[in-house]
Amino acid sequence: MSDVRLDATSLRGLAHPLRVRILGQLRETGPATATALAERLGQSTGATSYHLRQLATYGFVVEDPERNVGRERWWRAAHSRTILDIDALDPEAEGYMRAVAAQYNDRVDRWVADLAALPPVWLESLTLSDFRLRLTPAEAAALKKDLFAVLSRYRLDGASGAPDGAEKVVAQLQLMPFPDDV
Repeated sequence: MSDVRLDATSLRGLAHPLRVRILGQLRETGPATATALAERLGQSTGATSYHLRQLATYGFVVEDPERNVGRERWWRAAHSRTILDIDALDPEAEGYMRAVAAQYNDRVDRWVADLAALPPVWLESLTLSDFRLRLTPAEAAALKKDLFAVLSRYRLDGASGAPDGAEKVVAQLQLMPFPDDV
């Protein structure tokens, strides 16, 4: 699957918290029906069905015809990642970013809740860290580029050739400037 870059039009199709959550679920757990998504997300089937159709209109999800049986419609994510290039923060971009941040928070909460069940072999690899840095805008851009390069060297979820013992690992990256004059 490819990446999708948001523009002003596509951003309108994704700038809703439930749509961000639905798309995240489809990417994380694979194809699903509106009913299955409703159960996972604590929503009504009507709401998930409506938002799936909206996501399809903007090209974020597609039907998975190989799984469809009768009236049951299965959906899958059309892209592996969504990229938002920020030139100016408009209200729709802010709404999208808030929905993504809420999804990241939810993922961390679920991870912490399940930490006790994690096999001990994984304990050395986990972290929940932050680093307070003092950077120029150019240094922050270089750091972002370097971090993306490091992460790109590793196998993306769904890639073939994973060795025995490989599990899903999520690397959440937030590079958040806090200029002193704000």
